[in-house]
Amino acid sequence: MSQPPIGVIGAGTMGQGIAQVLLTSGFDVRQYDIADEQLERARGAIDKGLGKLVAKERLAETDKVAALARLSTSTALEDLAECEVIIEAAPENPDLKERLFRDLSALTPDAILASNTSSLSLTRLAAVSERPERVVGMHFFNPVPVLKLVEVIRAEQTSDATVARVEALAKALGKTAVAVGDSPGFAVNRLLVPMINEAAFLVQEGAATPEAVDEAMKLGAAHPMGPLALGDLIGLDVCLAIMEVLQEGFGDPKYRPCPLLKRMVAAGYLGRKSGRGFHVYDERP
Repeated sequence: MSQPPIGVIGAGTMGQGIAQVLLTSGFDVRQYDIADEQLERARGAIDKGLGKLVAKERLAETDKVAALARLSTSTALEDLAECEVIIEAAPENPDLKERLFRDLSALTPDAILASNTSSLSLTRLAAVSERPERVVGMHFFNPVPVLKLVEVIRAEQTSDATVARVEALAKALGKTAVAVGDSPGFAVNRLLVPMINEAAFLVQEGAATPEAVDEAMKLGAAHPMGPLALGDLIGLDVCLAIMEVLQEGFGDPKYRPCPLLKRMVAAGYLGRKSGRGFHVYDERP
């Protein structure tokens, strides 16, 4: 008997990556987004990503065709009703996520609802659900097909069975699950994004250029990518949102977002996805 499909909410960069990894691991995927155009772009991006695996001889052409055949898309949330696990990768907006979790808990009362949130409270999301014990964090990292980590975040209400299920799913995807508590920013982003924010302060103060900051950290700290290039990859809007969550959650001035970062986001300079951030990019991903 075939397994129920896994739902993916959101067809942006993270939703695309999560769907691709699920497909290459043999799962059927139902991807939801509010816009048909975004779903079409996501299918094209997944096709391109699978094509790169074929070119590198990590995936057979027949397996690529089979993987794409397991992907179905929809703009109707009701089409996720048969899913036993739904991974939410919507924009990092608490009101939006809470509305989705409220709707999904009524639509799929027995499903595990896993959020890919990078910083928001899972306990707060679970509180709006009719089945809070089935709500959990499943935080992937960009680019999802490459990076092995999945932070598994337990809300105050999350059951042991739910944690075990998502840890098993992460393992089935070839990922390593690391359990962390429900604290603002969790583990990685609480450490990483303030570093990116501090790098932005260096640029704002004229202490160093973006190129100098990134080269210094690559050569002096053995980082494979400089903090500002990494911020561009993550999305400067996402970095700003995480800093705001940290500032609100801890009330500590050390988490004050850099004014330059705020101005860049306001200007639409979001990094790779907009073609310009702390660096300029010829092509968008």
